[in-house]
Amino acid sequence: MSTRGETLRIATRGSSLARRQAAMIDEQLTQRRFTVELVEVETTGDQIQDELIHRLGTTGAFVRSLDEKVMAGDVDAAVHSMKDMPTEQPDNLVVAGTPERGPAGDVLVTPDGRGLDDLPDGATVGTSSLRRKAQLLAERPDLTIEPLRGNVDTRVQKLLAPSLQREHEARLDAADAADEEAEEHEAEYDQTPDEWFDNLTELQRQALGREVNPEYDAICLAEAGLDRSNLLSLVEYERLDPTTIVPAPAQGTIAVTALDDDLAARLNDVLDHPHTRVETTVERSILAELGGGCVAPVGIHARLQGEYVNTAVRVLSQDGTEEVRASREIPVGTHAEAAREFARDLADQGAKELIEQARRDEPDDPKRE
Repeated sequence: MSTRGETLRIATRGSSLARRQAAMIDEQLTQRRFTVELVEVETTGDQIQDELIHRLGTTGAFVRSLDEKVMAGDVDAAVHSMKDMPTEQPDNLVVAGTPERGPAGDVLVTPDGRGLDDLPDGATVGTSSLRRKAQLLAERPDLTIEPLRGNVDTRVQKLLAPSLQREHEARLDAADAADEEAEEHEAEYDQTPDEWFDNLTELQRQALGREVNPEYDAICLAEAGLDRSNLLSLVEYERLDPTTIVPAPAQGTIAVTALDDDLAARLNDVLDHPHTRVETTVERSILAELGGGCVAPVGIHARLQGEYVNTAVRVLSQDGTEEVRASREIPVGTHAEAAREFARDLADQGAKELIEQARRDEPDDPKRE
């Protein structure tokens, strides 16, 4: 166990977003006179790139490898996106800190800024989240939902690539035509192709060289991921109403896990944000009681307001045609037990059947862990 004055080794995934989140934890701890070393660990989710997220095995494909390092004593703590964490944890491992939550909701990103209602009939939307797919189809049954994996910047590049490539080709054709007709041709564009390229952002330049199939009209992803990747200002997006497209439990929250000892208590003192802890406890308690895991489309969003936690839940079939949907004001004083009671009521209303059906709809092949 590390003590103050010694180096605190913290595990993180190697993706750009994961490293940024780990750097946020590093900064908070450094300000409180901890010395931190970030240790990159490759997870199952990183190793298997050809599977949809919900088929990577039990919940925790991006988490387990890091926590195993903690339990083995190879590192002192690990940084996770809390929404990726299983609700069941080993007895000797705790969530030592939950810093203040980022934006909890989802956004729809498009090349031209159109919102969900403005997408054309049959538009193709990219997401590998069962929850997002089901809720989008519930709102727009005409949509075509296609898988989309990769880091946040990779996903955005896949969206932007086709329109950028078409514009680049049109500019090249116009330049060739102008060269051929010389004085008789009036320039169609006020910039040469090289000048246009020079004014692109680095994100757009990388997208220009990317091969994409299928072509997406929009992609749906977490606002917090875009924000922490410094991409929010570089794209056109619509914030989706979190009471309609209900976020994943604990979305937007960073969690730091550690062994249940004195270090965990000291990390808690530095990192933990009480409001975030209450909201995520409500969301994860409901998920644990329902047993949704990663195979069922379940959205849970809690907001602490005064003496109550306003909580919205949406459980759907995978095609979005059936659902159980409810909201409740949960008393702060009994928030964990009240959340479990809410979940039991939802189960009685049919949520349990929808989750069990989602499990039956999964392929029989063994899942890779």
